[in-house]
Amino acid sequence: MKNTAADFITVVSGLPRSGTSMMMQMLAAGGMPVVSDGQRTADADNPRGYLEFEAVKKLKTDSAWVAGARGHAVKVISMLLSELPEDFEYRVIFMLRDMGEILASQNEMLKRRGTAGSASGDAAMRQHFEAHLKKVRAWLAERKNFRVHFCDYRELLCAPAEQAHGVAKFLGIGLDEHAMVQAIDPALHRNRGEDRGTA
Repeated sequence: MKNTAADFITVVSGLPRSGTSMMMQMLAAGGMPVVSDGQRTADADNPRGYLEFEAVKKLKTDSAWVAGARGHAVKVISMLLSELPEDFEYRVIFMLRDMGEILASQNEMLKRRGTAGSASGDAAMRQHFEAHLKKVRAWLAERKNFRVHFCDYRELLCAPAEQAHGVAKFLGIGLDEHAMVQAIDPALHRNRGEDRGTA
């Protein structure tokens, strides 16, 4: 029996700066309703917008809104996945990205905000992120109400049609794959030298 979007909650997740906003834009373009309040507007770091929902940050103390997210896509950073209530079915699209690119993208964002990073800080953050990813992937593998599709950011840019098809097939709700591909802007993959990038 084919799933309908109302059967589950689609969660776009991953580390910060891993391409979660781009995936949300793809899903919206493909015809899936998204949970977003528009409070975080587009800027130089995400020219096409973030498509975030402020209440997600308070999941630990208030998850009442989650029930209304069935049939929709919502962005939930990987650090908050374990706060999602257990009594719903989830389809998680987990974005993966080269760690060097993630750190470079974060540093570029911090520079624009007047906060400089450091090499020692990058090393510590890399270690923290890698440990977190290992932990969250193990956690997801144990959850019976979570199905996960891993999507690599660079592969998404290099083979957008193939990756969009994989996402649409995973969700199984008849998304417009062509429109999803059109939502991808390779120009946002900036500063790729030495694994540097943004978005």
